[in-house]
Amino acid sequence: MRRLAIVFIAALALWWMMPPAARELPPPAAGLTPGLRGVIHIHTNRSDGTGSVDDVLRAAATAGLKFAIVTDHGDGTRAPDLPDYRSGVLYIDAVEISTTDGHLVALGLPKAPYPLAGEGRDVVEDVHRLGGIAIAAHPGSEKPDLRWTDWNAPIDGLEWLSADSEWRDEHPWTLARALLTYPFRPAQALGLLLDRPGPVIARWDEISQQRRVVGLAAVDAHARVGVRSFGEPYDSAGSLHFPSYATSFREFSITLPDARPTGDAAADARIVLDAIRQGAFYSTIDALAGPAALRVREASGTITVDAQAPDDARIALFRNGVAVANTRGARLQHEADAAVYRVEVTLPESPGNPAVPWIMSNPIYVGRGPEGSAPLPTEESSGPQRSSGADLSGPRTFTTLYSGGPARGWTIEKSAASDAAIDVIGALPGSQALLRFALSGTAADNPYAAFVIPANAAIATADRLVFTARADRPMRVSVQLRAPGGEGERWHRSVYLDRTPRTIDLPFADFRPVSRTSAAQPVLSKVDAVLFVIDAVNTKIGSNGQLTIDDIKYGK
Repeated sequence: MRRLAIVFIAALALWWMMPPAARELPPPAAGLTPGLRGVIHIHTNRSDGTGSVDDVLRAAATAGLKFAIVTDHGDGTRAPDLPDYRSGVLYIDAVEISTTDGHLVALGLPKAPYPLAGEGRDVVEDVHRLGGIAIAAHPGSEKPDLRWTDWNAPIDGLEWLSADSEWRDEHPWTLARALLTYPFRPAQALGLLLDRPGPVIARWDEISQQRRVVGLAAVDAHARVGVRSFGEPYDSAGSLHFPSYATSFREFSITLPDARPTGDAAADARIVLDAIRQGAFYSTIDALAGPAALRVREASGTITVDAQAPDDARIALFRNGVAVANTRGARLQHEADAAVYRVEVTLPESPGNPAVPWIMSNPIYVGRGPEGSAPLPTEESSGPQRSSGADLSGPRTFTTLYSGGPARGWTIEKSAASDAAIDVIGALPGSQALLRFALSGTAADNPYAAFVIPANAAIATADRLVFTARADRPMRVSVQLRAPGGEGERWHRSVYLDRTPRTIDLPFADFRPVSRTSAAQPVLSKVDAVLFVIDAVNTKIGSNGQLTIDDIKYGK
């Protein structure tokens, strides 16, 4: 009898903990259709996931999805798979890149000519140069090495919701409840871990007022949790294969309401990526209810929101990040002036404190320029523009550090297995320095080749370094300032070079520390050397090349 009572109490407790089933939605209003639904940010066994690409696409088909964007970890140098239809699902191959400022998802990227890595601003610049879309991954993560931190970089979008971030800040009781109820209602159990990521949404609202930035819900699916660090998909010591891909894909998705696929994989991939680039999609927590349709329109100064929502749903309209209107039901209308608007729809049973939005729109730009920026100032109100403290109107005076002729005082520093040489070659007019390098060794050796120039005292009164350069192939060079002390304190700025000669203008205010330094910005009065460094951050070990450099000078 006692055993029966225990079983009954346990069953009652489990029933009490059970999350609500996904709600049935009313039929959509006339002209309101769900559109093309899919998921983004998936890992396979090519990186730290457990399934193959085919496993992922079969799971996506099971979840009723029409596209899946795989983002295995990498540096962009692997040629992406061509778009393809498998199991009736459009497969788009992309990449998640690690930077010193967090992780970045790059969409629509061809094979990169060198490893994409280093500072976030440089990786974003490279992604854009290659025609890709740069999405800041899990910016609300509790793990500092995963969290995106460079909000000055011109990212195209961010993950306003990330499955990898949501579980990390939950109370142990919530984690236990999700684990115990997972076998019975898996997607809804995962939904218990969600809440409204207020700081991330606030950051999104802030930068959306400056330019167009899209937001999406990212599944970050690995189909694994670590055994040693339970729940941690990056634990390499062993794992359990759950939540499954299919379960993750039933938790939430993104919907492209206006996308009309043609059946041609390459063309349809362009349709999907163009819609993401333009923010022509919304995110839905399908574990609560779905698939759901949403339409947001602005005409003649009125924003109209139509949602396939039950009567107890609440639609909220945000203007520049502040709620200005809300209503219950399926429609909201509001008179709008020039601003950036966004829509959130919530359900009474939405989990989290504060509750996670059931549907999240992308920004609607009213009275803004084509890039979502504020109207341009008039000629009378415009003035000098500044970036990172630098006056972009141009330096007024120069002090030459090198301009043709012998490379007097230049030295070479390199790792043991690498090689480097300095030559002076003819140019029009005069001559210029030719720097040759061969990077060898192993990753553990931190291979590098550096070309070092004495700084001289004039640097102390300057505010930038200017030089002309080109390379025999696309590459990145780390320009560094070094001050004595121990192994030397260094600050650096990475620059892109290729066969086209270009003038590089580097404000010292843009230089950032290499490792630990006594100051965040270069202490110019102490700097005794300028270095041009090629290392394994952006150059493949085993490769060689050359660059020419001339007219090196300080500007002020």
